[in-house]
Amino acid sequence: MKSQKSGTNIILTALFAALISASCFIQIPLPVGIPIIIQDMMCMLSGMLLGPFYGALSVVIFLILGSLGLPVFSGKGGIQHLISGPTGGFLFSYAIGALAGGLILAIFLSNKKEHSKIKSLIVISLAAIAATVIIFAGGILGFMRVTQSGLEKTLATVLFPFIPGNIIKIILMVPLTYKFRPVIFRYTNS
Repeated sequence: MKSQKSGTNIILTALFAALISASCFIQIPLPVGIPIIIQDMMCMLSGMLLGPFYGALSVVIFLILGSLGLPVFSGKGGIQHLISGPTGGFLFSYAIGALAGGLILAIFLSNKKEHSKIKSLIVISLAAIAATVIIFAGGILGFMRVTQSGLEKTLATVLFPFIPGNIIKIILMVPLTYKFRPVIFRYTNS
């Protein structure tokens, strides 16, 4: 029974790493040069659906695949995109955001007991917002480091244009997490 649970967790982790990788090809180009992608949403969902450990692990696998040269970083690959690319801070923060979102849910919304729908939706919303803030904080710091831009220019480039899209992503993540988290929990803990 324990090996079946472990196997299910490994399969789901690999599946989410693949989903995160493939989601880089779904993007909306913007004039600032950094497209709107759903990859960050998939990273946050991995943490909120699989839990902090397996969710963050799926993101780490994605980062390793991209570092090895697979074109999963918005259609590009290579370790240089993590270390010296303008979006490297975002990429590193994906794992931290997945971990944080998963931890918030694990602490405040245990799958082992029933919670009201309102409490569940509030906690999931807070987890999604916290994960988004963490990803943007790391992304902003990384962008400033690589481009030597000031805070005002950085916020105008990598934050403000993406606020509407990220609000939509949060709105999508909440019902997806509410619906699928208990289903995944049944498979990983049966």
